[in-house]
Amino acid sequence: MSPFTGEFIGTALLITMGGGVVANVVLNKTKGNNSGWIVITFGWAMAVFLGVYASNSLGGSGHLNPAVTVALAAFGDFDKSLLLTYLLAQFAGAFTGAVIVWLAYKQHFDETTDKDLKLAIFCTGPAIRNPIYNLLTEIIGTFVLLFGALAMSKSKDTLGALDALPVALLVLGIGLSLGGPTGYAINPARDLGPRIAHFILPIGVKRDSDWGYAWVPVVGPVIGAVLAALVFKAI
Repeated sequence: MSPFTGEFIGTALLITMGGGVVANVVLNKTKGNNSGWIVITFGWAMAVFLGVYASNSLGGSGHLNPAVTVALAAFGDFDKSLLLTYLLAQFAGAFTGAVIVWLAYKQHFDETTDKDLKLAIFCTGPAIRNPIYNLLTEIIGTFVLLFGALAMSKSKDTLGALDALPVALLVLGIGLSLGGPTGYAINPARDLGPRIAHFILPIGVKRDSDWGYAWVPVVGPVIGAVLAALVFKAI
């Protein structure tokens, strides 16, 4: 399997499961309607576990995240010649996963009139809109993500086939502890790919795709990941 295949399928699975749990919680007439933030954070954690595991099995590195790939290309051991391949696979996979979520929940999209809830399935948005603090939150969340993942990667302990589990638990912790202000995108592809899908798909009654905010979950994670890689390398 090729690196593109691994990163594409891994990221598509990440968004299928992650976007799927949000759809299950917020859309009308689902079995999981109104089940809350804890369900969403656990769903995303399991999405990360599946995505990383699948990516590693199919030729990727389990990045699933352009911010991680860019940071490791700049300050880690990642092969820079694969940078474009990984980025294309991650954004394409995220877009594809979002389309799959829409197809799976098509009837429930039709039953839901709240345009903001429909958008929330595809991308993040701030609880209190302030670009500076929203950006800072995304920087902090992604710093914790990559710094924690790098620390785990240096551990001599191994879980064999479950090596993706610590990263999933880390994402669960980030969602529970730091996800409140912005919805913890911590991944440019996770946010921008599905946001483009929201813009393109014939969802019916929908709002704009909030392009004015779209730069925050792209720029913030890249800054956070680069800082994490830089600090970890220095330490």
